[in-house]
Amino acid sequence: MLKKERFQAFISHFESSFPEAETELHYSNPYELLVAVVLSAQCTDKRINQVTPALFMRFPDAKALAESSVEEIFSYIRSVSYPNNKAKHLLGLGQKIVDQFAGEVPETLEDLQTLPGVGRKTANVIASVIYNQPAMAVDTHVFRVSRRLGLVPQTAKTPLLVEKALIRHLPNDIIPVAHHWLILHGRYICLARTPKCKECSITHFCAYFAKNQDK
Repeated sequence: MLKKERFQAFISHFESSFPEAETELHYSNPYELLVAVVLSAQCTDKRINQVTPALFMRFPDAKALAESSVEEIFSYIRSVSYPNNKAKHLLGLGQKIVDQFAGEVPETLEDLQTLPGVGRKTANVIASVIYNQPAMAVDTHVFRVSRRLGLVPQTAKTPLLVEKALIRHLPNDIIPVAHHWLILHGRYICLARTPKCKECSITHFCAYFAKNQDK
């Protein structure tokens, strides 16, 4: 199957079966999503959604976060992965948003990546989900699924290379939702250790399935 045909099959399937795919993190504004995504690094969305209601009640905006302390923030996020580092990141993030961005979450990838705890992946999530920009955040699910399906070459061995390969072949208006298609397919079907190929509805254009179905 040609790469163009594979992308067409990918888009066609998910546009018809899951057109409104979105993040499973709970949030009500850009600030809340940013905090949730920073917390979600190497942690499950389910866990983050358990933590953030109390966190957001105590810290409803960047100003409240900036005026707190690492110790207090830690007390709200102690059950997530790497809570010490994340508490420091959130305090610094709140302070920088207040000091340099008038209390508002910045829009550009460059500005977002100046915030503590915000790397390219997190910046892409915010740019895509909040500002609907053609930014492709590559987490472990996107990385794994896009390679298995054959959407990107096996030589794309870094998140940045996968990001560039996907953006090269996806229409700009599809990129934000395609990010969620790949994540959710990887989270529930195309699992890291034992992909559920028998339950998968896209094996007809999956390079991994074509290679391994008789093994």
